[in-house]
Formats: sequence, C-alpha cells, structure tokens
Amino acid sequence: MDYPNLFAPLDLGHLTLPNRILMGSMHTGLEDKARDFDKLAGYFAERARGGVGLMVTGGISPSIEGWLKPFGGRLTLPWHKPRHRKLTRAVHAEGGRICMQILHAGRYGYHPLSVAPSRIKSPITPFTPRALSARGVERTIGDFVHCAKLARDAGYDGVEVMGSEGYLINEFIAARTNRRDDAWGGDAPRRMRFAVEIVRRTREALGRDFIIIYRLSMLDLVRDGQDWSEIVALAKAIEVAGASIINTGIGWHEARVPTIVTSVPRAGFAWVTRKLKGEVSIPLVATNRINMPDVAERILADGDADMVSMARPLLADPAWVNKAKSGRSDRINTCIACNQACLDHVFQNQRASCLVNPRACHETELRIEPTRTRKRIAVIGAGPAGMACASTLGERGHAVTLIDQANEIGGQFNYAKQIPGKEEFHETLRYFRHQLDDTGVDVRLGQVADAASLRAAGYDEIVIATGITPRQIRFPGSDDPRVLSYLDVLARHQSVGARVAVIGAGGIGFDVAEYLVEPAPSPTTDVARWTREWGVDTQLAHRAGLQPPQPEAPARQVWLLQRSEGRLGARLNKTSGWVHRATLKAKQVTMLGKVVYQRFDDQGLHITVDGKPQLLAVDNVVVCAGQEPNRRLADELIAAGNKVHVIGGADVAAELDAKRAIAQGTRLASEI
Repeated sequence: MDYPNLFAPLDLGHLTLPNRILMGSMHTGLEDKARDFDKLAGYFAERARGGVGLMVTGGISPSIEGWLKPFGGRLTLPWHKPRHRKLTRAVHAEGGRICMQILHAGRYGYHPLSVAPSRIKSPITPFTPRALSARGVERTIGDFVHCAKLARDAGYDGVEVMGSEGYLINEFIAARTNRRDDAWGGDAPRRMRFAVEIVRRTREALGRDFIIIYRLSMLDLVRDGQDWSEIVALAKAIEVAGASIINTGIGWHEARVPTIVTSVPRAGFAWVTRKLKGEVSIPLVATNRINMPDVAERILADGDADMVSMARPLLADPAWVNKAKSGRSDRINTCIACNQACLDHVFQNQRASCLVNPRACHETELRIEPTRTRKRIAVIGAGPAGMACASTLGERGHAVTLIDQANEIGGQFNYAKQIPGKEEFHETLRYFRHQLDDTGVDVRLGQVADAASLRAAGYDEIVIATGITPRQIRFPGSDDPRVLSYLDVLARHQSVGARVAVIGAGGIGFDVAEYLVEPAPSPTTDVARWTREWGVDTQLAHRAGLQPPQPEAPARQVWLLQRSEGRLGARLNKTSGWVHRATLKAKQVTMLGKVVYQRFDDQGLHITVDGKPQLLAVDNVVVCAGQEPNRRLADELIAAGNKVHVIGGADVAAELDAKRAIAQGTRLASEI
C-alpha cells in the first residue's frame, strides 16, 4: 500500500474507523430546505461509496437564534428528524459513518435574531447581536445537548461541536468578543466554560457509544484572540469533558490572513496541530489545504496528527479515497482551492458545487450515463470546456476526436498554472490527460481544424470550444513592441522590464500583476516563507498567532490600471478577491482607477487620472483588457448546416470563466 498511515484503522473505543480520512464539514446550501435532503443524501452517499472513513455534515443550528441565515438548516424539533434520516440511511447503506456538525452562528448570524456573549457587531454582517443573559447561556447549552440527542435519534454516528472560525463558542472563548464579567466571562477559565459545559453535558446525555468531535480554534488569527497556553488548557478540558476527537480550526472569518485559498501552501497549518500533540491523548485532526494523498500521508507519518480533514478535495473527487487506496492517485481530480463554486456560491446563497467537478451537489440531477446511440463527435479546442466535454462524451461511450492547434492540452489553464498561487492547475491538467486517455478520446494536437475537413470527416455532431482572442486596446504608441499582451508574457515569455504598467484590473490583470511582482519560486510553495509574508507566528509566542507581516521585496515596480472608477478588483471572487488585493498592496503595486490612456513613448505611459495628467516611467505596458469569443469556425460550420454546439469562451468570453466552461462542457456531454 502506498499510504500505510493514511489507511491504518483508528480505534475510537466503541467503533473502529477504516482509515484516517475525515470528510470535513462544508455547507452546501442543500441543508436549508427539507425538499433538498434527497439531493444531499445522494451527495453524501457518493462520498461514502468512495471510501471516506468518517464524514461531517455542513453546520446545523441548534436553535433559531443560531441560524446562519433566516430559515437555515436546524435540528430542533422531532419532525426535523425524518429529513436527516435520509442522510444517515444513505451513508450507512454504503458502509460509511457520518456525524452532524452543530453550529451556532453567534454574531455571524445573518439575521436580526442573532446573539453573542457580548453586544459586539461582527465586521462581516450588518446585524448587531443581542448579548445572552446568564439564563440565555444555560438555555443555549441545553439547545446544543437537545440537538445532539435529536441527531442520535436521526441515526448519526456522532456530532461535531463547532468551536472555531469565530462562531458562538469561539466568541465566548476569545476576549475579543467576550466582555462579560460573570460565570461565563472575565478570565480565560470562565471564558472557556461555555465550550466545556457543552461537551460535558452532551457526553453525559448521550453516553460513551457516540462520537463527539470538538472543532478547536488552534489559531484565531485575529487581534485579542487566544494565547497558546489558553488553547492547550481548553484542549485538555475538552478531553476530560468527553470529546472523542479534536479537530483543528484555523482563523476566524474576519481574519485578514488567508487560510484555505489556493495561494496557501499545501498543509500550511499542519504545524499547529503537531504543536498540540502530546498535550492530549485523544486523536487530533489536521486540516486546511490537504488535497493529495502524499500530503496527507506525510502529515500522519511525521506525527503531526492522527487524522486528516478534507472537505473541498472530496467535493472535487468523491472517489478520492478509493483511488488513493488502489494506487490510482494520478487519477484524482484534485481540489485547486479556488473557492469559486463552493464557498463563493454559499456566501451568495447559491448551491455549492465545484469548478473541476460540476456534478458536486448535483449528483441526482447531472448523471453521466452510457449512451444508447454511439455517435462520432469532434470537439475543437482542448481548453477547460473542450477537455471536460470530450472526456465526458468518451466516458459515456461516444467516439470522440479532440483537436487543438496547440501542442498541449489545457488552453488558458497553461497560463493560469504559471501564476504564483495557482500552481494547482498543473494537477487539473494531469487529471484531464489521464481522463482523456482512460475514456478513449482520440486527441490530436498541433492540428488546425477547418470547416472543410470537419465536414468531409462526416461527424454526427461538432462541439466548438475554440476559446477567446485577447481584446485589443488602441492609443498612440499602442503598436510599440514594448506594449505587450498578457499572452506575450505568459505564453511567449517575452522579457519584461523592471517597471511595468498593467492595463486592465480584472482577474487576468491581477494575475499578471502577481506574476510580475512575485519572485520565483513563489512563497506559496514554502510554508516558512508564506507565514512570514502574512504575519503568522509559527512559534505561537504572540497571542492568536499574529505577528507583523514581513513581505518579500517585489520583483518589479508595477502599476495596475483600469478605466472605470471604483475599487480595483471589485469583480474578483468573493472569498479570494481580498487576498489578491492584499497581496498586491504588500508588493507595493500602485492601483489606479478612472484612467485615460493618452500615449506611450520613450518617456513611458502618459495617462490622466480623474482628469489630472501623470507620467508612468515604465519599460513595458502589458494589456489585459478582456477577451472576445473566437467563433469564426463555429459560424462557418453553422452556415454550412452542420449540427454545432458552442461552449466555453467561444460562447461567452467572460474573464476566462473556467467554472462555467467546465460545467457547460460537462452538461452538454451528458445530454448528447
């Protein structure tokens, strides 16, 4: 076996888990409505079938006050149990184990009924919470215990008590949000009492044959968070109170240190779990940016933890565990930690899914079934849309030819993988190379497809995924050889000087700016360098693990420019956009809006900003001003009467939207 530690059983006393893999909690949006529980059951069943040792649901509230949002998921009444039994029965039928996470949102609740230890508003919600009275605290503890009892009745193997990420329990523990001076606040022992009582009373009520996972905030990453000595004391008290497992929690939602985005190094926080080893005797779970078996195995082999938690990697590939166990790790569809279809969707009140696996959370609707009529199908363009479409068509049994004029598959992914913090795109390309081969797709690279040859080949249907062409921008001097497109930089690797103006502040503009300012190799591949840059104290000498950031010097001086007014990067993804803005700010990138481009000459780029002239003495200008669909071939074929489907950038060239492209290609292939 390639991963002996990962697949070693774990004895919890009353039951033994088959491996050390915990599918961590992640909200999907399917928890909030009773009518969606059949879909949620299908989602969990597929992952249980994929070999996960133990899984945890998205957060379920123990009360209305604890809702994440109005009418969010809760388990508080007897008639809520039948919907949850759908999940437990589906998982148990596949031989899996499942715990329900009990999550009280506290001041993070996005509704006017929210409560907290003290009346302190969260910076990420518009509502000021009501401070719980002493009776209210007791009632809330009772809510947790009652919710756990209902969970057991509904067939769950255990519960996870959510004590991290800045939710209610974490709010009681930290001085930042607990200003009380009673039995539930003041000094550290009183602040931690709320958490300990929840675990103790839950264990008393449910007995020893029920899993209680406690999600412990080991690194708050916010001012006035916990000191390490307080965290150790809490962990010991939680063990005594009866927890079966302690899971690692990293950062609050309001923290200004990234914790799960793709620029965080793999296993970037395993060191903090290791620091707690030896302080308690119950199993510890490491988490955050663990996405491949070799990473997980190393954590366990090095003694950093007893289990590893992965949420998004199992969203990306429900068969992750079985593939790793059977020696097929190269076939894993790796989570790239982009957050675009999972967390971004959830925070926008949409159903979660996955950029690299659009079937995630749509298992009962987006089915990949064998075709009844085998067709000869040509897919033109081996970018994200074309790769997804061709491999899915091949999986269904169609005879597929994939044609691309480039000498390698991937399209725009081949540029994205060069951006610091986006190295994970290498994994996506590796996955698709194997997927195309395994599904029997005839891949023809370095070949230009034309309408005449395609018609002569007599394909039943043709899919056009020819992507985009960069949009041009015209101003005096824009034809100067020192004015480059982003393809000149990322595809042709033309040299770029020490001072650069980047025109266009969309996703590509930010990517190119990061490419230009980050030294090689990027800190995103080195935990020590990355933690220094973001001000994370790996010695935990500072409270909450925060110390002054020490960003490395930028490789170049860069100006990032946009024509429109307003904040640059406003249209970046919700959960990761702030990271890109903070990165460029740390690298001293000057960001200007409301820019008019006057001319480029030997002095540099002449612009006006809000009507005032400026000269940027730059060596080069890099244009990232958007894209246009490349539809020429599609239009020719349609005019000739061929049955044509247009997908990806050739359909809509919107900021190189790989999420939409892969989903569109997969859905089309499931229907042909």
